[in-house]
Formats: sequence, structure tokens, C-alpha cells
Amino acid sequence: MKNRKRALILAGTAAALAATLIAAAPAPAAPAAPKLASVHGGGAILFPYSAKDDIRFTVDAESTPWTRPFPAPGGEKGLPTDARGRVTISHHYTETGFTATAEAEVDCLVTGGKTATLTAVVKTSNVGWDGKRIGISVQEGRRGEPDRVGFSWGVANVDVKPDGTVAEGTVGTCMAPAPFTEVTKGGFQVTPAPLSPQPNP
Repeated sequence: MKNRKRALILAGTAAALAATLIAAAPAPAAPAAPKLASVHGGGAILFPYSAKDDIRFTVDAESTPWTRPFPAPGGEKGLPTDARGRVTISHHYTETGFTATAEAEVDCLVTGGKTATLTAVVKTSNVGWDGKRIGISVQEGRRGEPDRVGFSWGVANVDVKPDGTVAEGTVGTCMAPAPFTEVTKGGFQVTPAPLSPQPNP
């Protein structure tokens, strides 16, 4: 009988200890929010074909995956590269004294390492660009190298027709040339992130 009582006491003590340990254990951590890509900063660039001019870019862009649905098949949820933010551009022509300006809303952003490609639709400008989508690439310099910027209307976006005529090509979302100019003043910070997983149905 004593042995049986002792066994019951030990069993009860073990159960109480287990309950205490379970109650004291930390709750499982909530899953971390997915890392999102971004580009922030601004600066002047050296464009060799307008070397005397003052050309400046400011970019504030953040990824917002799957937030811009469109009616075409497969677009009901948007794209993993959907983004928001603003781009401002100014180009002061030294010879004439005229300054061209534009402000655009970001619609797409994708990163690879410290390089980002983004597009934005112009909302206001003084050069007739309203409604035009522009493409910009940004590379954050590493190990003392300068930051770099590329832009779709500079040297790359030419559509040569079969009859030999030339027109400016359209810019699709997230389409921009390599960052072909150097930033001479200011700089950019690129936060890379992998493409966001497709949301559940």
C-alpha cells in the first residue's frame, strides 16, 4: 500500500512539473514578415552626351507585391513586382537655361543584389510627358565604387521599324536599361529582396 501511495505521489508530482514547464514555455514566435525590396535616395549624374548639364534623380520606391490587379488573364492578383513610390527628375540645360522636370508614380520594382529596376508613370511634367511610363535602373556602389543610374529615354529605347523609320519604344513594367551613368553627387540605397510567393487562391 505504501509503495502504491508513493507511486501515485510521484506520478502527480511529475504531472504538475510537466504542466508547469508547458505553461512556462514561450509561445511560438509569429512568422516574420517577408522582406520587401526598396530604393531610396537621390543624386546628380554625369551623362556624357550632356556633360555640361545638371541632371538629377530622386527615387523613393517600395515593393507592394500582388496589389495591382489587372483584367487580363492571370492578372487578377497583380504581380510580385508591384510597387509604390515616387520618382522626380530634373534636367537643367546649361546652354538655354531651361530646366525640364517630371514627377512620376512608381508601379513596378524588382531587385537583384544591389541593383534595382523600376518603372513609373509620369503624372506632371513641363515637357509633355504626362501619362508616359519611364524605366530607371539604380545600382548602389560597393567597395568605394560610385552609384549608377540608367534611364529608358537616354540611349537605349529605340524601335526601328521594318521600313527604316525610327520611333521611341514603349516601356513595359520594370523594363529599363543597365545603369550606364555615374552618380557624381548624392547616392542611393538599394534594399534587395526575393520575389514574393504567389498568394493563396
